[in-house]
Amino acid sequence: MQMDRSPVETGADRLRVGGDEIAFHVTSAQSAGALVAAEVRMPAGGGPPGLHRHPSAEVYRVEAGELCLYVEAPEGAVARIVAGPGTVVHIPGGRAHTIRNEAAHEARAYVVFVPGAEMEGFARAAAPLAAAGSPRPEDVLAIARAHGIEPAGPVPAA
Repeated sequence: MQMDRSPVETGADRLRVGGDEIAFHVTSAQSAGALVAAEVRMPAGGGPPGLHRHPSAEVYRVEAGELCLYVEAPEGAVARIVAGPGTVVHIPGGRAHTIRNEAAHEARAYVVFVPGAEMEGFARAAAPLAAAGSPRPEDVLAIARAHGIEPAGPVPAA
């Protein structure tokens, strides 16, 4: 039995949202709505274009590469967290945040959304737009809003 394969290569339910690849390993349906667990592969320069917020909490564990997580603190300031392999970062539900790959190489992380139905729904609804070409930002925003995700401003300058 081979144990060194990436979870993305094991037949997980994969899709692309923008340039990012998401492989669902536990879906909302499989967890009775409790959570969604996925592997995310993000190319250099990848990630959502701006800060956003949604009810779900997130836990990221960076597996390879480096991710920059921008997370709003309770007082409103946005912290930039640089996370390398093995780093675990919690993003509380309702906080403005985004995840970016600001490095020169692909990054890979395992993420759990609790609960995760809105994030899974968004990814599944946005993937066909990405597959059809470069979607209009207003179309992506409409899908995000329909799934409880609201824009929260631009990514702060590093």
